[in-house]
Amino acid sequence: MSGHSKWATTKHKKAIIDSRRAKLFAKLIRNIEVAARIGGAEIEHNPTLYDAIQKAKKASVPSDNVERAVKRGSGLETGGAEYQTIMYEGYGPNGVALLVECLTDNRNRAASEVRVAITRNGGSMADPGSVSYLFNRKGVILVSRSSSTEDAILEATLDAGAQEVNDLGETFEIITEATDLVKVRTSLQNAGIDYESADVQFVPSLTIPVEDDVAERIFKLLEAIEDSDEVQNVYSNFDVSDSAMAQV
Repeated sequence: MSGHSKWATTKHKKAIIDSRRAKLFAKLIRNIEVAARIGGAEIEHNPTLYDAIQKAKKASVPSDNVERAVKRGSGLETGGAEYQTIMYEGYGPNGVALLVECLTDNRNRAASEVRVAITRNGGSMADPGSVSYLFNRKGVILVSRSSSTEDAILEATLDAGAQEVNDLGETFEIITEATDLVKVRTSLQNAGIDYESADVQFVPSLTIPVEDDVAERIFKLLEAIEDSDEVQNVYSNFDVSDSAMAQV
């Protein structure tokens, strides 16, 4: 299990209660706009939009904001930006791999902000393809421990295509093939199991263990990258001890 999975879960919870809440809301709304633009405004025919809206609602994004984002994205309301997805690759302390996913309407601005964040915080940019081969595109579903047990999750999802279930402490992480995400998520719903989020992400195929002092530097780097409004997601392949995570 990747330390990055633990970090991603922890920083999401922190963002909901601290000063980064506004940035989190903006990124979730941007996801909704893009999903609506690609697949239309009808959630029954657009599972990506459905999951984007569910994630926003669970983060307490106001319903009015969600509705306007759907309308802007689908063209029912003016004001939507033409976003494009851009991936940047890099290295962090101890040679950990970085994949930075931007959703931006200004490629030059995104490239500049990512480069500055990485190089000023102990990392370096990498050539396209030099890092991405270390990751696989997978479906990732998070279920709170308070919502279900590991056995119940396994029973509900294995036949639907779940590949593994990881215990992250307060959360269970379900890994699927990207194409099986909706089927596995639907199986959870049919079993009456609530989930926190369901996304297609880049999951590392190989993790690098790092010491606690290096982990602190990696956390600082990730926070600097994610602080950019241009950055939607950051993926890495480090693994850390529970004691390092406890300090976060």
